Amino acid sequence: MTRSHPALLCVLTLVGTTACYTPRGAFLEVDESALADDTGYVISPGDVLLVRVFQQEAMSARVKVRGDGKVSLPMLNDVLAAGKSPSVLASELQVRLKDFINTPVVTVSLEESRPITVSVLGEVVRPGVVTLDPGAGVLQALAASGGLTDFAHRDGLFVLRKIAGQPAPRRLRFTFEVLARGEGPAARFTLLPGDVVVAE
Repeated sequence: MTRSHPALLCVLTLVGTTACYTPRGAFLEVDESALADDTGYVISPGDVLLVRVFQQEAMSARVKVRGDGKVSLPMLNDVLAAGKSPSVLASELQVRLKDFINTPVVTVSLEESRPITVSVLGEVVRPGVVTLDPGAGVLQALAASGGLTDFAHRDGLFVLRKIAGQPAPRRLRFTFEVLARGEGPAARFTLLPGDVVVAE
């Protein structure tokens, strides 16, 4: 009878553990419907916006979103901008400017965006809060945290995202293999401020 080498037995045990990984708790696979949460860029404090009112230079302005989420605009004073997309803000400004001009046409564009912060927890080299460029995905968050540890399950990567009106955050599952291929919904998924990335 041959004796198993302890190191080989350990490797086989780890391989078996990884292959048999089953996520615990409720989660959603990342598909096209999961991308519906990301309806475009959301304005955040620190962003710089260019607000243009067609043929009304005096009402146009380049403004920075303050810590309270508001911007100061000619004629309108303080307007809440944070948490809205540029197109939604433009529509709201058009309605408010009707008190001053006929049929206002407003465009809002992003001139400078503030980096986003997300938390990365679990089996990563450096767990904690990381700062990423807008539009970053799960791979960028993992890289900023030093990558996965040897104990991480490559099929156990999750993003926890708070959804307005829902008591519990949505738990979205990713696999490292799909992310590394750079194809499909997982590759197009972008993180938002406040997201939590968890490597099990």
